[in-house]
Amino acid sequence: MGSWSAHCLSTPLSLSPGHYSLPKAATIPHYCCFHYSFPIRSRKSHFAVSTRCCASESKSDTVDEFWRAEPEIDDFVVVNFYRFVFIKDPQHEVAKHNTFLKGLDIHGRIYINEQGINAQYSGPSKHAFAYVEWLKEDAIFSDILVQTSPSNGHAFPKLKLRYKPSLVQLEGGISHLPLLNPSMRATAISPSEWRKRLEAANNNDTASNTNTSSNYILLDVRNGYEWDIGHFHGAQRPDVDCFRSTSFGRSPTEGVASDQLSQVDKEKTDILMYCTGGIRCDVYSTILRQQGFQNLYTLEGGVSHYLKTEGPVKWIGNLFTFDSRLSLPPSAYNRETMTESGLTRQAFNSDKFAKCYVCSSQVSELRHRNCANLDCNLLFLCCADCVMDLSGCCCYSCTTAPRRRPVLPGFQRYRKWHVYRDQEIEARAQ
Repeated sequence: MGSWSAHCLSTPLSLSPGHYSLPKAATIPHYCCFHYSFPIRSRKSHFAVSTRCCASESKSDTVDEFWRAEPEIDDFVVVNFYRFVFIKDPQHEVAKHNTFLKGLDIHGRIYINEQGINAQYSGPSKHAFAYVEWLKEDAIFSDILVQTSPSNGHAFPKLKLRYKPSLVQLEGGISHLPLLNPSMRATAISPSEWRKRLEAANNNDTASNTNTSSNYILLDVRNGYEWDIGHFHGAQRPDVDCFRSTSFGRSPTEGVASDQLSQVDKEKTDILMYCTGGIRCDVYSTILRQQGFQNLYTLEGGVSHYLKTEGPVKWIGNLFTFDSRLSLPPSAYNRETMTESGLTRQAFNSDKFAKCYVCSSQVSELRHRNCANLDCNLLFLCCADCVMDLSGCCCYSCTTAPRRRPVLPGFQRYRKWHVYRDQEIEARAQ
């Protein structure tokens, strides 16, 4: 797996639906559950203990054999969810999840601590959904909002399931934040209500074409490079490339140009916050609440949930993903919604906002790449001409770096350095 990073990181980050026939011995009712439209099958009506004991080696547990069988077709999905909830013994919780996932074909990142769980993983749909169903049987996770998107195979190199002190990376950590108190977090509004608010706000601001008005601010709390390939109409680019360094509303002095919240009325201004899945908004809204901001609202389920239910209305471009896919067009979340809305790829890409990092020309393919210089590894947008001219590097100085990876064609991702080193050694030996 190739390493992924934003330029501001000190070290690279490793990033890394369907109807099935059941064995004759298992007769299980079919239904659609959670927030996705893929049919899955319930295990609750078989053995009362099978879901809790599915890690056993018993060959008589037909349902467990079904869920752990190899997938018949490559219908992989990526699943994302999180929940802030008190977990008394997170290490024990990690052990329970490890036991259940043993034998399932799931790759990704699942982090658990005293404040809850944050998960992003990929796998065949029946394996991926089996884990969600098992998790939702626990009362504290019963109503989690699960987001799914399609994938051609695994989007992560392996499974990382462990205790992690911070579910979200933010300077200073988040363990001290009152995340378990819902009143301290922003009020979640549905995608349909979010759309109505944006349409009304944009109508009020058409004269000035700005994201600020007398009573609302549209705040993108994602990373800057995420904004580069897609964002809501009217949202300004984040002032930093990495969320961990976000400082909206925390400026020590008033009137800081890059801080959209530095001069607003904290009691009268509505702050509409959004991120990919919602977790970063929940975290950051508690900080703003402590700073005295009263009217905080977040997009329920984040942009991915919005694109699934509302389509790309008021959205421009693609959505960045923290896995090997790097980005997805709105059509990947709900093609039917786009058709019903009469929207096409040409329509929502009509705003020429995406620019090449090297030459500033328009970028037609909204996907990032990492600099071929391993010691730089900058994540950037690049036009096809500059990719070839600079051999996949972000600048001319990187083209002479000692550890350079080859230019990757298409949408491939870099693998680890030793792969290219070994290939070079083999080539020299021949």
